[in-house]
Amino acid sequence: MERFYLLAPALVLLAVFVIGLIAFTVLTVTGRQPRLRGVKHNELFGLFLGSFLVWMMSPIERLLVGRVSANAITAVSLLLCALTGVAAATGHLTGACWMFAVAGILDVLDGRLARLNGQQTAAGALFDSVSDRWGELLALGGYIWFLKDSPWMFAALGALGASQMVSYTRARAESLGLDLRGGMMQRAERVVLISAGTLAAAWYGANPETFGAVVPILGGVLLICAIASTGTALNRWYVAYRELARRAEKPVVIEDTPAQPQMAFSVPAKLRESAELAPAAPRI
Repeated sequence: MERFYLLAPALVLLAVFVIGLIAFTVLTVTGRQPRLRGVKHNELFGLFLGSFLVWMMSPIERLLVGRVSANAITAVSLLLCALTGVAAATGHLTGACWMFAVAGILDVLDGRLARLNGQQTAAGALFDSVSDRWGELLALGGYIWFLKDSPWMFAALGALGASQMVSYTRARAESLGLDLRGGMMQRAERVVLISAGTLAAAWYGANPETFGAVVPILGGVLLICAIASTGTALNRWYVAYRELARRAEKPVVIEDTPAQPQMAFSVPAKLRESAELAPAAPRI
């Protein structure tokens, strides 16, 4: 019965996702794709899938715009991440899965609401970025505690450290004037991977006969997250360093200052003649 309650929300969300994807594909093929603003995508989630996800969230955006602030959404996302850590640490993996997934959706929604509400500020951007880092720290801290009696704990520690380095490398590069957004394992990918792995672990954990698979599943997922995040962080480091080194080696062109024109004085003809006829000064 617990497995049924675990699977039912997943089946409902999967059905909504599939139906929506079919409808969006038909609209795109027939040239009637809705105009969407602010669609973000990366190597894993391409432009088409990114547009589809924004299209699916657009009804929620219309419902919240003008009524809820972006900072409130960010705060709720951070709270859900903290509850994810508590649920994971105490072994309630089903709750951890859904709360972390919803927190990831809200993390996408807060930035879009800020743009739609005209509330894009430096203070809001700082609150959002720092909340994301604290959210991952609190959520993954719960997984570390859950795996504390297993060697897989080091995989969770690696996932936590690598995820922070992915974000830090981007922030440091942007402070130096670079726009660094590449990589296969960014925050959205980490949320999807860990949520899916937690769902699988919860599914096996609901049956006493397969409960032993919970720790290896979670550990394996976090190990994948750690390796992929480390690769993303190192790649960003390399790309940023190469670009900054290239800018430093670029020769500086110094323009020559044009010579100041000399002022010419015209001497009257009579004065020139008197000067030529005047006797030379005697030498002493």
